[in-house]
Amino acid sequence: MRYLATVKYNGTHFQGWQRQPNAETIQGSIEQVISKLLDVETAIYGSGRTDAGVHALGQTFHFDTINEIEDLDKFRYAMNRLLNRDIHVMDLEKVDDNFHARLSAKHKIYQYIINTGEDDPFNIDFKHFYPREMNITEMVEAAKLFYGKHDFRNYTSKEEDEFGFVREILGINIHTPQDHIVITITATGFMRYMVRMIVGTLIEIGMGRFTAEEAKKLLDNPERNFVNYKAPPNGLYLVKVEY
Repeated sequence: MRYLATVKYNGTHFQGWQRQPNAETIQGSIEQVISKLLDVETAIYGSGRTDAGVHALGQTFHFDTINEIEDLDKFRYAMNRLLNRDIHVMDLEKVDDNFHARLSAKHKIYQYIINTGEDDPFNIDFKHFYPREMNITEMVEAAKLFYGKHDFRNYTSKEEDEFGFVREILGINIHTPQDHIVITITATGFMRYMVRMIVGTLIEIGMGRFTAEEAKKLLDNPERNFVNYKAPPNGLYLVKVEY
């Protein structure tokens, strides 16, 4: 039997999603709880990895069981009772055995929040505090360069990828609620640091320290010369995985 769960979490105190020895991670914490409830060691498979300090509003994962879970709501409730309070399972459903949380995903949505106003100690872990005046028009125009299919090898820290470096960005939306800049990126998939490098590049363009032409060269040039700008993790959220 295969089950799909949707989870949200505060990634501040975790060493990212992926299970690691001698480190507290989201995946490791959830696997420990599910294994305890099922009384058998159980692995979970996420839609993708998030880095240390990155948050999620709609991460997904699947896991398999030998026997059917009779009451999904009760099982989800039990999971949340045992999990660290920084992790909360929002939904649990049965899916086909050929479903895969990562491989079945059509696209993902990430959002990055920048606080350009007064510092707020209650949000220090959830927004990138950057009290600068940026040229939003330049950022919006530069964002259009990333639309469509591109080789993003210069916008990831990965030296190689099993699926190659080509990804398709379906849209980048930049809006500016009071004292904030919110950047939402939708794509068929992402690689490590890809969102943070794109956001970091847009910030540098907004500050006038980098140009759209330079950003385009990094997209068009297949030679390895990755971008030096990477936004910090605390402003980043995995919002939703679409199937």
